[in-house]
Amino acid sequence: MHLSMLWILDYILNLVSSDTKMLQDTGFANILCFLQKIVSSGDENKDEGLDFNEFSKYLKDHEKKLLLTFKSLDKNQDGRIDLTEIQQSLSDLGLEITKDTAEKILQSIDVDGTMTVDWNEWKEHFLFNPATNLQEIIRYWKHDSVLDIGDSLAIPDEFTEEEKTSGLWWKQLSAGGMAGAVSRTGTAPLDRMKVFMQVHASKSNKISLVGGFKQMLKEGGVMSLWRGNGVNVLKIAPETAIKFMAYEQYKKLLSSEPGKIKTHERFMAGSLAGATAQTAIYPMEVMKTRLTLRKTGQYSGMFDCAKKILKKEGVKAFYKGYIPNILGIIPYAGIDLAVYESLKNVWLSHYAKDTANPGVLVLLGCGTISSTCGQLASYPLALIRTRMQAQASVEGSEQLPMSQMVKKIVEKEGFFGLYRGILPNFMKVIPAVSISYVVYEYMRSGLGIQK
Repeated sequence: MHLSMLWILDYILNLVSSDTKMLQDTGFANILCFLQKIVSSGDENKDEGLDFNEFSKYLKDHEKKLLLTFKSLDKNQDGRIDLTEIQQSLSDLGLEITKDTAEKILQSIDVDGTMTVDWNEWKEHFLFNPATNLQEIIRYWKHDSVLDIGDSLAIPDEFTEEEKTSGLWWKQLSAGGMAGAVSRTGTAPLDRMKVFMQVHASKSNKISLVGGFKQMLKEGGVMSLWRGNGVNVLKIAPETAIKFMAYEQYKKLLSSEPGKIKTHERFMAGSLAGATAQTAIYPMEVMKTRLTLRKTGQYSGMFDCAKKILKKEGVKAFYKGYIPNILGIIPYAGIDLAVYESLKNVWLSHYAKDTANPGVLVLLGCGTISSTCGQLASYPLALIRTRMQAQASVEGSEQLPMSQMVKKIVEKEGFFGLYRGILPNFMKVIPAVSISYVVYEYMRSGLGIQK
């Protein structure tokens, strides 16, 4: 007997139609989304459908997972999950929430109004819910670097012990790396425009977005808009790997309790991991800037660029702009994380009573806003870094240290001179976030990573 998605849909709707609250919490769109996951997870013979045995096996396996999770959350083993156990469980997973927020999450699962959740209530709430357990709900809220906007200053990805021991972490990183590569390639013309305006705008206040593109097209044609993108994509893999490994080590050193990490500890560990990764791959950052700004025929490729820089300027040239780059990690990562946490808590405080699961638009919105705020704070340092990286490659450019360069920009261009090129930078945020999210989801599916 073969079960189609329509049959399964009818089965689920019959189950939840008698419980209005459950139907509201699950949502028709979420049911359709979860149907696809049921079929893909239980379809052992890959015929894009489920027979009765496959469907029965899926439900049994799914229920076992829910029972294991329920028992792990039931700290005192009394057969019920209460408010303190919800709070403690979320804290263990790295999410500190208020008592009121925990109460609202509990209320979204509690059917009989006792302010505790028994096994039957837990099973009914999560059996046909896109998130199978609280750990997955919290994973939605983990602020990671999946949403790639071309900057490498975000707090690194964080994985559970289960993901690390099972090897899922490398699949997650691979999916994120591919998402970043496609996203950066798609928004490369705007990124080149940003660098172009950062470096050349000081010569004339009349340079504009349209004028800059015309100038680049005239000089090198359409393909010139992607100059520097190769090295920008190439540096994703080593930077991600180094950042991940360093982050795991810094967490162990800085966490006050083994197995737990608080928000400020995560920020410190993430910042140090970012600094470590940037130190290791910084020469590629310099080459990316030089290749982005190069004129037609100036360099034949990345290796030719590195060879000419080394011959003409020496090893030190590969670390020009290093100090403002490292300093930029702190305001970017700090504000990005703080804004994301604030937006997350606002959402939870208003909507956790109805459902603990944020939608895709909520997550994309929170990530986009927090990243934009982080960029606003760190952009002047990014501009200084880019100009220092470009020194010696731009005609008439003075070799100035960071402090003198800041002073000169403010004197000649005013305070807003420190924000040259921010328009194309902001223009690329939404498409970059959207592209990276879509590609990440497709890669997760292709690699067999289940939510």
